[in-house]
Amino acid sequence: MAAAGRLEDGSLDLTQSIEDDPLLDAPLLPHHALHAHFRPRFHPVPTVVIAHLLLLIHVVFVILAFLTGVFCSYPNPHEDKCPGNYTNPLKVQTVIILGKVILWILHVLLERYIQYHHSKVRNQGYNTIYRSTRHLKRLALMVHSTGNTALLLILCIQHSFPQPSDLYLDFILSVLALELICSLTCLLMYTVKIRKFNKAKPRPDVLEEEKIYAYPSSINSETGFSV
Repeated sequence: MAAAGRLEDGSLDLTQSIEDDPLLDAPLLPHHALHAHFRPRFHPVPTVVIAHLLLLIHVVFVILAFLTGVFCSYPNPHEDKCPGNYTNPLKVQTVIILGKVILWILHVLLERYIQYHHSKVRNQGYNTIYRSTRHLKRLALMVHSTGNTALLLILCIQHSFPQPSDLYLDFILSVLALELICSLTCLLMYTVKIRKFNKAKPRPDVLEEEKIYAYPSSINSETGFSV
């Protein structure tokens, strides 16, 4: 009887302590509040605008190079036929090459900028987008480096064989046009992929995998008896 009395007293104390606990009387947080609290904040990759700006600079440079080469250097690339000789004492061809070098430096800075932000994305747990753009983000710089090599080869041949001079300018403009097409394609593919990633605002890969394991897709299966 004494043991039963102690048991009843203990159960009464436990019940009283539960009823007096203020935390149990607090209202429960709604589901969306809990989801917003535990879901990590998404930070978009801010490289699309810079890539588009550099694309615009590249297009303007190639257009100006063609206009300058056609109207100022033909038929004699050794003379500046532009009004006012605005490239004096440099030749038009030299100005185009210098502009190409500046454009290549801008692409080097863009590649470093992209690499910095992609490293941050990888540290935040987005390994899929990092791996999918690992080579794509370097293609534009590789295209420009290949174009620089082609231009250097053209200038070396021109130095040894000055004639015909018009042909070398055609080669330079052709390299710039081909380089623009390839670089434009690479950067557009990259920006489209990053824009889709920023628009989707996915959770880190680890959380997405946990969601897949926690809520597997239901497979509809029908079970029957053959008659």
